Amino acid sequence: MSLARRIIPCLDTDGARVVKGVNFVSLRDAGDPVALAARYNAEGADELVVLDIAASRDRRPTFLETIRRVAAELAIPLTAGGGIRSREDARAVIQAGADKVTVNTAAVENPDLISQLSREFGAQAVVLAIDAKFLSQPLAQGQDPLKRAAEEDPVDIFLSRRQASAPHWNVMVRGGRDSANMDAILWAKRGVALGAGEILLTSVDRDGTQQGFDIPLTAAISQAVSVPVIASGGAKLPEHFAQIFGEGHADAALVASIFHDNTQSIRALKQFLASQQIAVRLPC
Repeated sequence: MSLARRIIPCLDTDGARVVKGVNFVSLRDAGDPVALAARYNAEGADELVVLDIAASRDRRPTFLETIRRVAAELAIPLTAGGGIRSREDARAVIQAGADKVTVNTAAVENPDLISQLSREFGAQAVVLAIDAKFLSQPLAQGQDPLKRAAEEDPVDIFLSRRQASAPHWNVMVRGGRDSANMDAILWAKRGVALGAGEILLTSVDRDGTQQGFDIPLTAAISQAVSVPVIASGGAKLPEHFAQIFGEGHADAALVASIFHDNTQSIRALKQFLASQQIAVRLPC
């Protein structure tokens, strides 16, 4: 029997309030994180992710208090991140009640951070978040340090020589604003090799659009790594979830707007997926 696919609500916060935007901009208030966490826990969510998308040192105490209050409402795993740049930052989030931590920009700038966190907390507690944007043509080898490294690594050499006609995605950092000039597939593979136990993959192109998940991106990453991949960005219809679990080979789907706005309920979504012969944990 296949493992159940997970439905994971995401609370993007500014430290104290949940916010949501389109393509990582035009943020609006979407509610109280504690109230939303309690609601999703009761509705049958499999896990919850809380991200401080405007992370800064002066906001950190507020975010940690949010994590403590959210964790108190949950009987499901909690992943938290945003601005985690060190083992100390991660330790504080774990101590506040999170089961897993997610890293993004800091891991791009210092890949050894993934290994440090994996050694201290275990790979199962380290989620590498990748914000990826479609490229009309691949990055040149001189632009992408991972491509240069892959030419010297027999494990990755086939990826470093991917055909120019194949789809390519660039890693974006700092909330999707800046380019890291890194091939997303190569970065996912490198992150797993360094100790990440899960990939949280967000399509910058689809984020908040409600036009459906990015199937080619998710399938490419899922087939390139040996760890679970959480797809994020673009969900609206139940059919979008069936597609991402089928054609996209995702292990989980991360959702924000349609749950916050009551466009879709977790219970109804899971019932639809079960009717499509997709293994899910149905709420009691």
